[in-house]
Amino acid sequence: MHPALFYLPGERLSQPELSAARIDGHVVEIGEGYIPADLVESPQARAAGLAALIIPGLAASGPSAAWVHGAGDRPPLRHHAHRAVPHRVRAPQSARLAFHDTALEDHEMLWIGGIAVATPLRTMIDLLLGIHRDATLAVWAEALLEVLPPLLDEAGVALQSMHRVPGSRAARAEVDRLKRRL
Repeated sequence: MHPALFYLPGERLSQPELSAARIDGHVVEIGEGYIPADLVESPQARAAGLAALIIPGLAASGPSAAWVHGAGDRPPLRHHAHRAVPHRVRAPQSARLAFHDTALEDHEMLWIGGIAVATPLRTMIDLLLGIHRDATLAVWAEALLEVLPPLLDEAGVALQSMHRVPGSRAARAEVDRLKRRL
């Protein structure tokens, strides 16, 4: 997505100007910014909307990555990020960002819209593994499956090889539940 088509408050236009343009129907809100109303909401646009929160060295993960990959029509209230580099990073202190201090491998990330994003498979595995702590992640897993149905079988295979991983038993049970539902 071309940077000229994405507006962050305070850069080219102020927040009041962007709010007025939104009210007039010229732009729509996407993540932390705005895009022209006639532009298709693509993964690149959604990722660009997270660029203010997902700084270099971090990768969007969990519900945030699911949203970038096309799940849901609204971004999560709290975004999630993993380390995208092997060394420690100082994550921004924000109530809107949950930072997970585990590094993603290179094959577990994609570059979309200028930021690192967990792959759909890694995203699904993270969502399933987190359901035992946060039941709302099931909604994101289901929404991601609506966009990418083959992920369920791939995630099931990956979870079968995980032993002594927190949440893996609940994740396998969730895969079984979702298979019965589909």
